[in-house]
Amino acid sequence: MSGCLIKIKESYSGLTPSERKVASFILQNPAKSVGLSIGELAELSGASKAAIIRFCKTLGFDGYRDFSIKIASDIAVSREKSGDKLYTDIKVGDDLDTIIRNISHNNKQAIDDTLKVLDFREVERAVEALKNAGRIDFYGTGASGLVAQDGQQKFMRINRIANAFSDTHLQVTAATILSSGDVAVLISYSGETKDIIDIADLARESGATTIGITKYGNNTLSGKTDICLQISSPETSMRPAASSSRIAQLNIIDILFTAIASENYSEIKHYLERTSKVRELKELKNRPSISPDGDQI
Repeated sequence: MSGCLIKIKESYSGLTPSERKVASFILQNPAKSVGLSIGELAELSGASKAAIIRFCKTLGFDGYRDFSIKIASDIAVSREKSGDKLYTDIKVGDDLDTIIRNISHNNKQAIDDTLKVLDFREVERAVEALKNAGRIDFYGTGASGLVAQDGQQKFMRINRIANAFSDTHLQVTAATILSSGDVAVLISYSGETKDIIDIADLARESGATTIGITKYGNNTLSGKTDICLQISSPETSMRPAASSSRIAQLNIIDILFTAIASENYSEIKHYLERTSKVRELKELKNRPSISPDGDQI
């Protein structure tokens, strides 16, 4: 699916009824939508020209001309890659071979589709904020909480003051004592997780810079953060442990970490080497000893 179509699909729930008419027509007739004048699209979709202009602005385009050029280009590229599969639904009773292939495909597709909707300028702003942060807190619940822990682990390795709290009471306390110069990274795929929305409010009131990692489109979290990194992930009937969205979120954490590590490698190389050595020694210490006759001691 092209980047434009992904943006339309992910934004659909946040569109007005008149904008949804435009979105529905384009999603159902992507090839037919290419090359239409704004008047022709209005007639075919049953929406007004004004609604189409608003629709384009909502998706982040300068106007209908900008949108029509972009979608034509995207669909042309998609045709060249017509062998690409879309997301594959996961069904109860699938055999192991099918599960292995479909889960792996969906995870890869989530990263590919996120790349199509990710705003590189927002990534640049996020990297700059994290690079200069006095303290970095990662907030998430459920599967997103695991992503927050991954962020903490990575940034601690390069000697950054980084925290991730699974307990909601600790999250509230931590967000309350943030200050100007600190960064709060708030992770919620839906963008509607109440605990994370509350944390976003507290972090901003404390003066911290807030970075959201959430799905593409309008949602509460995207409207409450200073910087928003948006991802795309499949909506299948069975989403065990939110696997694809978690993979896309982890990929964003990897991008942020690697960008900072690469830019400041001469400074952080020492910390990476030390943490790697300590972990190796710990693994060696915990490894069972072997007696001369081959038995574990």
